[in-house]
Order: sequence, then structure tokens, then C-alpha cells
Amino acid sequence: MLPQFEAAGAQVVGVSADPAPALDAFSKQENLKHMLLSDFRRQMLPSYGAIETNEQSPIFRYAKRAYFIIDRQGVVKFVKIESNPLNLLEPAEVLQALKTSGAS
Repeated sequence: MLPQFEAAGAQVVGVSADPAPALDAFSKQENLKHMLLSDFRRQMLPSYGAIETNEQSPIFRYAKRAYFIIDRQGVVKFVKIESNPLNLLEPAEVLQALKTSGAS
């Protein structure tokens, strides 16, 4: 599906709280074609509400599964934050959100 996102004028970027060496290994293992960025210090994820902030939670400071569409001016056009990290959006759902957001 990556070519369809590129054809729509989008760049796919993954962000994780894992350290960069772990992301590099994962990217190679899974043969990923999109960029993965590390927010190991958890500086960006809280700004987007994409990290567990409840200190009582067993997953405190873990990244949440989240999807964002941000236009070229930096305006967030679409947000979907999953409460369960096992819930994944289908790529077609994200592509449709991209098209309807007007961000591409």
C-alpha cells in the first residue's frame, strides 16, 4: 500500500518510543520501506496524546497505537488513537482518511 500513499502525495513515517537501534533492527527484519523514528526520550509523543500518562496504568509511559495525518503546513488533519495497541487500522482506512482530510 505504500505506493498508494506516495501516489496521493503522502509520506508514511512511523514513530515509536523504542530506541533507534531496536527500530533499525525491526525495520530490516520486516523489510519496511517507510521511515521509523524513535522518540525514546518521549518528547514528541505526549504532545500528540500518543503516550499513556496515567501513572496508575501498567503501561505508564508506553506509546499508544495512533494515526495522524499532518499536512505540509504542520496542521493535524486526522487523529485516531487506539486504546488497545492491538487494534490496527487497515491501510485502506488511513488512505481514505488522507483523501477526505484534504492534506494531500
